[in-house]
Amino acid sequence: MAQIELVDLAHAYWTHAEPADYALKPMTTTWRQGGAYALLGPSGCGKTTLLNIISGLVTPSRGKVLFDGVDVTGLPTERRNIAQVFQFPVVYDTMTVFDNLAFPLRNRGLDRRAVEARVREIAGLLDLTPDLSRRARGLGADAKQKISLGRGLVRPDVAAVLFDEPLTVIDPALKWELRSKLKALHRALDVTMIYVTHDQTEALTFADTVVVMHDGGIVQSGRPDELYDRPRHTFVGHFIGSPGMNFMPAQVMAAQAQVGEAMIPLARSYPALSAGAKLAIGIRPEHLRLSAHGEHRARLERVEDLGRVRYARLNFEGHRLAALVPEGEPPPSGPDIRIAFDPARIHVYADNLLVGEP
Repeated sequence: MAQIELVDLAHAYWTHAEPADYALKPMTTTWRQGGAYALLGPSGCGKTTLLNIISGLVTPSRGKVLFDGVDVTGLPTERRNIAQVFQFPVVYDTMTVFDNLAFPLRNRGLDRRAVEARVREIAGLLDLTPDLSRRARGLGADAKQKISLGRGLVRPDVAAVLFDEPLTVIDPALKWELRSKLKALHRALDVTMIYVTHDQTEALTFADTVVVMHDGGIVQSGRPDELYDRPRHTFVGHFIGSPGMNFMPAQVMAAQAQVGEAMIPLARSYPALSAGAKLAIGIRPEHLRLSAHGEHRARLERVEDLGRVRYARLNFEGHRLAALVPEGEPPPSGPDIRIAFDPARIHVYADNLLVGEP
């Protein structure tokens, strides 16, 4: 197990690249020993590059990677004492499940009893015990990926386990079960885990700390509730939540925001915003109320019924917004309706960054 530190780390895939062309922008961060982390972001944001730098598959263009204070930047993968699980199952089809799980331990010279005990422990945690004597060839994709997960977790001395979108090939009905298994395994084994995904549900249900990446950089790290309730960057507000946070360009004057012709009250005054900054306000759909007594008019475009919840899609001062239809209430009838903003739930952003954050 290890604490992982990234110090002034950056990477470009070709020499003499301009900073804007870096696959990874400069970053310095620390991930504590025993933590469960998710690298979350869209395809191409740099999360797999970062994972491969931690594992040693890629050498960064600049900066350092430290494991427990030891510089491992120049060490190959086999000397970093990590395990990596990839998108597609990597198993030995001709071996039994037991032998697949035992393979990393036997390579390290553990005695037979230690191998037997550890394999059965991990197999029990992954519900693989009934299949231990079966050859991997005849198993489904979900069972094979469990073997890959188990091989990554079976070594008791591993510094960290890295997961690169490990549930991609898993049937959707089984994804929830495997996410729950991974969370339980983390609690049971107390090992540092880093999980790469573009799926916010996977990230938020697995990780204690979610690291949101965008355009090669880390834009925010925090608990899932922190990212949802107080996104520090407009990208985080867009990306976390389904639908994401509503954003509207605005002029902010003291304790009011002007959007088009509408004046929206804010919970506090903003007297010192930078001149020339691109300003916007953001609010989650559940904090935008549909109310007969609302102070603002909007045009109803449609109501999306998702079974468990419904969202009204609105046009307000030329901007498209989503508002949660309260449970038990009939959907609004249009086209013209009234809405109300909760001032305490409105965030102000300048050049995409939350105003008031350090």
